[in-house]
Amino acid sequence: MWNLVAVATMGMVGYAAAQAKTNYTSTVDPTKLTIPNIPQTTSYDVATQCQYYQSPVAYNPSDWPTSWQIATSNGMNTSAEFTALYNSIQWNNAPSIQPKVLGPNGALVLTGYDTVNDPDCWWSATQCTKPKKSGINADIVQCQEPNVWGLTFDDGPNCSHNAFYDFLKQNNQRASMFYIGSNVMGWPYGAMRGLKDGHHLAGHTWSHKLMTTLTNQEVLAELYYTSKAIKFVTGVTPKYWRPAQGDLDDRVRWIASQLGLTAILWNLDTDDWAANSVPGITPQTVQTNYQNFITMGTNGSFSAIGNIVLSHEINNMTMDFAITNYPQIKKAYKHILDVATCMNITHPYLEESITYPTYDQAINGATTATGSGVTPAATGTSAGTHTSTVSAGALFIATLFGVLATLF
Repeated sequence: MWNLVAVATMGMVGYAAAQAKTNYTSTVDPTKLTIPNIPQTTSYDVATQCQYYQSPVAYNPSDWPTSWQIATSNGMNTSAEFTALYNSIQWNNAPSIQPKVLGPNGALVLTGYDTVNDPDCWWSATQCTKPKKSGINADIVQCQEPNVWGLTFDDGPNCSHNAFYDFLKQNNQRASMFYIGSNVMGWPYGAMRGLKDGHHLAGHTWSHKLMTTLTNQEVLAELYYTSKAIKFVTGVTPKYWRPAQGDLDDRVRWIASQLGLTAILWNLDTDDWAANSVPGITPQTVQTNYQNFITMGTNGSFSAIGNIVLSHEINNMTMDFAITNYPQIKKAYKHILDVATCMNITHPYLEESITYPTYDQAINGATTATGSGVTPAATGTSAGTHTSTVSAGALFIATLFGVLATLF
């Protein structure tokens, strides 16, 4: 069990003081990950990759939220574990901010919000990223090193990402992967591969809901069970996360800070997820965005400080956009880096058995995260604790992301 106390970290990123009674457990050693050669982990055929397989880590479905439902589901909000976590937080210190509202069309209602003074530092309304309340971790928005493309992908692990991850590996390319808790539990080998290949893993909520519309309890559960899932499956507990659609305010930031979590946003958005899904956004729209961002790498836009680009592994089309544009990005920018590396965050997990290179180390040839199961190997042991569980089979991937869902 972790009694989480947030402390200072390397580089330009810091944590607000926090203490929460968490129970992150795992039997997995993140330095010794093994992924079997089964069709789901080796094939490039989408249907084959997305066939159900038995999870290598046994678990009891009653200990977890229902897949793709708000993480207080399946009785999590009344469980002894979550109740202890919730009660360990000093809620009287939380910002007095009410949950935001969704309109009949499913969009956030901005009418009536004071965008001039922006008292809540509400990103969806003003793109505010510097908290106005005390005791809150500030967002990371762009890489602090010059001429850097900050490579990030949301919504994984996608069951059909084999070709994409192979491409990244062949190019010795790491990225920051923002994993959805429901996907991690549904496709555990996909999450394990992300870590084994040296990518920087971070959370992306349990069910991809707009966080500012949720209650305090729901926000906490979305964050907690996502971190718990990543720890359970891969053996590491992330210190970083990204809200769905960037929707956060100082209330959500404060709750995340109680878990030692810092949000990583972006300053360039490819809109890749929206191609052929949102009216007016076509594949050509996305390609134009990519081309504009590539041009910025040659015209001096990022000569003093880098960017962080929002892209997705949500489906094969979004992954193909990244593959297609990668050669031009590499020509336009001096460096393509994951956010941990470009921000000099050598330990982006609570466990320190895996170390990521600093920016200077990366640009001088360090291409892997030591301890992630790839060469060079790391010293150290897993910080996981053993938990007694029973086996269960579950297949759960959201139809939202283009694959079949079976909810446990």
